[in-house]
Amino acid sequence: MEDRKKKVKSILVTLPKPDTDKNPYAELAKKNNLKIDFRSFIHVEGVTAKEFRKERINLAEFTAVIFTSRNSADHFFRICEEMRFEVPADMKYFCLSETIALYLQKYIQYRKRKIFFGKQTAADLAEVLKKHSAEKFLYPCSDVAAEETQKFLLDNGYKFTPAVLFRTVCSDLSDLADVFYDIIVFFSPSSIQSLFKNFPDFKQNNTRIAAFGATTHKAALDAGLIIDIVAPTPAAPSMTMAIEQYTKLVNK
Repeated sequence: MEDRKKKVKSILVTLPKPDTDKNPYAELAKKNNLKIDFRSFIHVEGVTAKEFRKERINLAEFTAVIFTSRNSADHFFRICEEMRFEVPADMKYFCLSETIALYLQKYIQYRKRKIFFGKQTAADLAEVLKKHSAEKFLYPCSDVAAEETQKFLLDNGYKFTPAVLFRTVCSDLSDLADVFYDIIVFFSPSSIQSLFKNFPDFKQNNTRIAAFGATTHKAALDAGLIIDIVAPTPAAPSMTMAIEQYTKLVNK
């Protein structure tokens, strides 16, 4: 591992480019004189109304919706429109974070609806879900739904129905074939799958791998990658902090 601690000049983050230049990665690049590029290794494609009908889910049966991401909200309201289903005004919305809750303003009158949110996980919603345990929940998700959320709902006996409304698909990365980065940053197992789908003969060599979260960490190891940077940790709760600490160490 000591041999791998070489200087870092370029970083590829496997996420879409942030909307503004005011973000932690821009600050990281400026502060440490780094070149940081963004490229999403995966993208989302919505299922069609025809495909959704095959799931035999009756939208009218549900009194509440659980949103784990903005994608899940986008595709819930999209499929409702395509199915010509008018979402009842008394529908309750349970969101994993305040960011997702505020995003619902794109589709509904926020102040007039019953919206609840946690800090980041389903467990954060435990108290409020207990108060609404009689609800019949719809759980819009992708074909690779977050197991943690489903496990929490199952373990606590909530009546919920997963509805696959979108799929996670590997992006075409052929233009990166001859491009080298000192660090590639991964945030999901799907992104690691995309790397090897695009480049089956990928050799890590001196490329450092940064992995965020336990499932990403496991997927990287299972793929035979050496992980050089891990987050979150007590010392580095964010990926940018972990990268900065590593960069300061190797760029002395």
